[in-house]
Amino acid sequence: MKKGINKRKIQAEQTKKNIFAAARTLFLKYGYENVTVDSIVEAAGVSKGAFYVHFKSKDSLAALLMVDYVNEMDMDYQSFLDALDPALSISDTLLALTGKIADVIVNTIGYENIKMLYKSHLTKTIDTDAALSYDRALYKAFAAILEDGVRKGDFKKDLPVDTLAKHCILAIRGITYEWCIRYPDLDLKEQCLDHFQMLLKGIIIHEHS
Repeated sequence: MKKGINKRKIQAEQTKKNIFAAARTLFLKYGYENVTVDSIVEAAGVSKGAFYVHFKSKDSLAALLMVDYVNEMDMDYQSFLDALDPALSISDTLLALTGKIADVIVNTIGYENIKMLYKSHLTKTIDTDAALSYDRALYKAFAAILEDGVRKGDFKKDLPVDTLAKHCILAIRGITYEWCIRYPDLDLKEQCLDHFQMLLKGIIIHEHS
């Protein structure tokens, strides 16, 4: 009897994983608003009833996917930082991370999904706290870079590192919004790097200052 229960539990978990994977692929390919529950269950090879056993709605599934995807991206960003040349200056490290984020937004997440994310931030139809939380690993990565810059004497100490880190994220979010409303006529990576170079001019300590 116990063996049968375990088998059903394993099958149920696999069904959930299949739905999760299918939804993620479809959302990234077609955009959240263009994907239906019917298309998700068809791609997952499961029944509609099975979908609602595991998820209340498409929105609740999207919220869980958001947490999963944000965590995965943040791990990728950290791996990217860990792979950089240790001899790279703090300023260049900050610019490298900024460029990497812009590349992910444009080439991996894509315009349609970013547009959906911004809409969700405003309408609250999907829980987007995972992307907005100041406890995000990405925010902490910015803070660590800035703190390293202050510790090494490259950056000024006028503003708290946490404040500077939040402003870095606010800048990227604001430029990304501008990219959305001017798409495809604005180069997100170019604008982000230009902005951060200006930001660095305000916090960097020059040798002869």
